[in-house]
Amino acid sequence: MTYRFLHTADVHLDSPLKTLALRNPELSEVIGLATRRAFVRIIDLCLEEQVDALVLAGDLYDGDQTSMKTARFLAEQLRRLHEAGIKSFIIRGNHDALSRITTELVMPDSVKVFGATAETVAIDRAPGRFPVVIHGLSFAKPHAPESLLVRYQPPVPDTVNIGIMHTSLGGSEKHDLYAPCSVTDLQRSGFRYWALGHIHKRSIVEGALSAVVMPGIPQGRDINEDGPKSVSLVTIRDDKSVVVEERQTSVAQFERLEVDVSGASDWKEMIGTIFKKMEDLRSVVEADHLVTRLEITGSNELAWRVRRDLDLVRTEMETRGAVIGNVWIDKVHTSCVPPSRSENRSGALEELVTIIDKEVKDSTDYQQDVRAIADELRGQLPPELRDIFGADEISFQRILRSFAKEGSSDVVARLRGGEGE
Repeated sequence: MTYRFLHTADVHLDSPLKTLALRNPELSEVIGLATRRAFVRIIDLCLEEQVDALVLAGDLYDGDQTSMKTARFLAEQLRRLHEAGIKSFIIRGNHDALSRITTELVMPDSVKVFGATAETVAIDRAPGRFPVVIHGLSFAKPHAPESLLVRYQPPVPDTVNIGIMHTSLGGSEKHDLYAPCSVTDLQRSGFRYWALGHIHKRSIVEGALSAVVMPGIPQGRDINEDGPKSVSLVTIRDDKSVVVEERQTSVAQFERLEVDVSGASDWKEMIGTIFKKMEDLRSVVEADHLVTRLEITGSNELAWRVRRDLDLVRTEMETRGAVIGNVWIDKVHTSCVPPSRSENRSGALEELVTIIDKEVKDSTDYQQDVRAIADELRGQLPPELRDIFGADEISFQRILRSFAKEGSSDVVARLRGGEGE
């Protein structure tokens, strides 16, 4: 008597990984294939749970993709559901609206792709089972500045109404405003379940009348999409109550790992401390691969060497990550500092640090020189990578200050290393 479906969104199949590819082509290949492997897991889960349907709430593709290899892969996977008698319901999100695949791909008969006009599909169910209808509406263009809720058809009386919508809700960090609407409006709409997409972070708002679910992205693609990723397995019971279960789908999981090395007395002990923390993290990550960004912190006499030899730290951790198994290093940062200067000897180097901090960094000439160098570098980058220096003037200035701080610290670290040698 129940109705069960798997709800996912923001798959971003074959999403290009430009910045990651620049840093580590091998890791980029792992993550690039991970979107496909995560989608295969989604299909496998549908088959294992014998659900009635798969619901995809937009951004199945990633922008203006033209590769028909992506199209063939998708068609093959949806055909697996078709052969098992499982229907698929898909809406186009803002990224799908850009994709040529969206209009060219021929789907199996069991797949319903909603158009730019709101539609309602009645589910064919056996006699005696409660009726179910699914409402959907796709993006016709990449932008939708106004709420789409008013364009959906009213709920069908005495029926379980399921709505599929791609929306930013009221807005979210790192997400532009798309088809904005409030959770309260969705809950008052008369729909029993809202299958949402667009925001990559998972959220569930359950009420007596309606469940509003954003499943999040099923596979992270960079460190800003860290943590385990999942889909929602939804069961609507005979009494119309809704049960939402989270099922993890990450093939590769990004995690930030901060390691305090204050207690390390030498380089070997410090490397061992970082390795142990990395090993502990790997033991609790279920995904096939762990991709970690290391942040080395604390007060330590080795701080200058850590900053100077950060490339050696990365090499050590990459080697040990291979020993642990499928552990990758995204980046290694350090905010590790030497003990307070009052405990160190005074001298020319300490005086230089004071001059840099108090006289050089904030001087007009220095700021102009840094900006000129950054502008020249930014101009040499391809357009899709220029946001590395910030997307607006405020972020540009913030990044320049960060570069200046890191650069001066690196110089001092190398001078201190030469002094110690």
